[in-house]
Amino acid sequence: MYEYSDNKKQANSWIRRDRKILLMHMQTPLQLLKSQFGYSEFRDNQEDIINHILEGKDVFVLMPTGGGKSLCYQIPALIFEGLTIVISPLIALMKDQVDALKLNGIKAAYLNSTISVEEKSNIFKLLNKNEIKLLYISPERLFSQNGEFLDYLKTLNVSLFAIDEAHCISQWGHDFRPEYRKLTQLKSNFLKTPVVALTATADSRTQTDILERLDLNSPRTFVSSFNRENIHYYIEPKQNSYDRLLDFLEEHPGDSGIIYCLSRKSTETLVDKLGQDYITAKSYHAGLTREERMKHQELFIKDDVRIMVATIAFGMGIDKSNVRFVVHMDLPKNIESYYQETGRAGRDGLKSDALLFYSYADVMKLKGFVEIEDNQEQSAIMLEKLNQMADFCNSKKCRRKYLLNYFGEEYPDQCGSCDICLDKHEKFDGTIIAQKALSAVVRLKEKFGINYVIDFLRGSDSKKIKSWHKELKTYGIGADLGKQEWHSHIRTLIDYDLLKLSEGEYPVLNLTDKSLGILQGTEKVMLIATKIRAKAKKAEIEYELELFEELKLIRRELAEEAVVPAYVIVADSTLIELAGYLPQNREELSKISGFGEVKIHKYGDIFLKTVDSYCTKKNLSSNIHLKKTKRTKQGTGIRPKSGDTHKETLGLFRSGKSIDEIMTIRNLKQFTIEGHLAQLILTDDVQVEELISSEKMATIQKAIDIHSDIALNPIKEALGDGYSYAEIRAVVNHLKKDKEVVAIDA
Repeated sequence: MYEYSDNKKQANSWIRRDRKILLMHMQTPLQLLKSQFGYSEFRDNQEDIINHILEGKDVFVLMPTGGGKSLCYQIPALIFEGLTIVISPLIALMKDQVDALKLNGIKAAYLNSTISVEEKSNIFKLLNKNEIKLLYISPERLFSQNGEFLDYLKTLNVSLFAIDEAHCISQWGHDFRPEYRKLTQLKSNFLKTPVVALTATADSRTQTDILERLDLNSPRTFVSSFNRENIHYYIEPKQNSYDRLLDFLEEHPGDSGIIYCLSRKSTETLVDKLGQDYITAKSYHAGLTREERMKHQELFIKDDVRIMVATIAFGMGIDKSNVRFVVHMDLPKNIESYYQETGRAGRDGLKSDALLFYSYADVMKLKGFVEIEDNQEQSAIMLEKLNQMADFCNSKKCRRKYLLNYFGEEYPDQCGSCDICLDKHEKFDGTIIAQKALSAVVRLKEKFGINYVIDFLRGSDSKKIKSWHKELKTYGIGADLGKQEWHSHIRTLIDYDLLKLSEGEYPVLNLTDKSLGILQGTEKVMLIATKIRAKAKKAEIEYELELFEELKLIRRELAEEAVVPAYVIVADSTLIELAGYLPQNREELSKISGFGEVKIHKYGDIFLKTVDSYCTKKNLSSNIHLKKTKRTKQGTGIRPKSGDTHKETLGLFRSGKSIDEIMTIRNLKQFTIEGHLAQLILTDDVQVEELISSEKMATIQKAIDIHSDIALNPIKEALGDGYSYAEIRAVVNHLKKDKEVVAIDA
């Protein structure tokens, strides 16, 4: 198998590696899941999918973002003797997944435009020696050089093809890519090699198209639940959306998130406005250079910047697990895009929020964007999808139910974690409004759609309103309500089955059997006036917040040393389990999700030492017995202990104790105490002058002005060793508080 070598050490290395590969092949999928990836149980259809692939059969997988699609081909790749080719259009995702696989001790590589000639040459050498288990490539690479690369793959032992983002092959999909069409050649060139096609979003029409295009051999289709229980969905009117965004970000201090905008200009404008409010964010859109996009993306992935403001060009290939929120400042073009983009939050299973600001003006604006030149059929489908997105925003049904029903999945009427289910709705007698709407539909002889009916009700001067319609006595009877209000009320009437939309390319409003009672005044209609936001339920199990913050710092150091994003070392959910269950030894650590054999060997002792030290100081013991053997539902997780830790620090500080003395009394580290005091500046319990000299404060403030943001890392680098992170944070919080006071005084 290998060339002859006199080097005994190298030969022994080969023997050890071959033994490891042999042992890997002897492991079952479940054993590999635990030993290589650190999870004790498969989710949903994962095990059935893997077994089907191992039988050499073609498979089509429809599984939501964060549902574990990658494991469906990564585990078979470890069991098959040969090479698994993963086809992906996303350069960033290739790197993230390969980095994660390598940290788990798995031979993986990617070929794309970002690697050097030398790296590429080395990868080909390893491929020739059968020393790579998974190779990530783009469809362009697969069919490059007039098929030469495809011919090269025929000389290798290719055991499996995995096609990620398979919806890109369908023109009915929301992200159609012409280069994916060539994948139809796979089965003709590799007749006996199984193919698994995977996607997170595809309606029934797109699913059918994918299967027909790929020409798979009697494929088994697996459809997992689309329900992302840990994501909470909120839709709000677009009026004053920036002020509401600031409130929302206040609810997510320190959290990582993505804010989507429709255009490059609105993206840059929002970044500037956030900067003026001392919120650091970076932009991502096609107008930036490739180097700028890569730099901003890397800052976000490594948590150096917590907020990315982007067009839809960003995020599809980001495997960042700790995104806690996704905000849409503008309306997505279709439900598939909305579902996929919101799905970038909470990939670690922890509670996350998705907020969308809706205005019907966005619908009108997007109509021009969704039309495809010289393709009337596809334009009609894209317009239909846009209207469905508007229906979703206007509907008074549970958001989760609406989404799941859209993808063909049943769900109860209430989820308890969206704005419809959480908000308390104040209702009023809307019978007259309903009568006006129904009368307009009658007068227009049930031949017009929602927009026309609303313009008619409001007495619009638009040329679209037919002249004889302006002579009808119902013309303009609803001028006292705005267009947005009428849209909301008509959607409510549709939900109440008092109106219905006809099917077809241009749906029109029709009456129903229930309409007559309203028109005759024998029945009343209660419409929604206002809504009062209620908070979602808290998580069930508590964790030590201070320990969690310490573990995050350790993870960051390990990530910088390994030159990978922090979440690739371990996810936030893993750190929270550590801080909640407090494992005391390797055996207990193996029960923490995300710690497989490789990561326990690499990092186990480092994390255990920190947990043990914290438990000793706090007189705590292991809670591992509380960990359920079965996977808990996403979103129920564990939560930080509340307590009065900041007040305790403040009390000692006010009694004249120094930071060193408080550290000793409370058995806490310096950065924790300094963090408490910096936070107390925001509540006016501590003044910045009590923590830092006026000279240092002026210098730090100047650095903040120069850098035009308050990201701590670049300011610290500019100031040097004479200034601590705590001092910088204190000034930042002082500026935040000062800006709020000025705004109030103004």
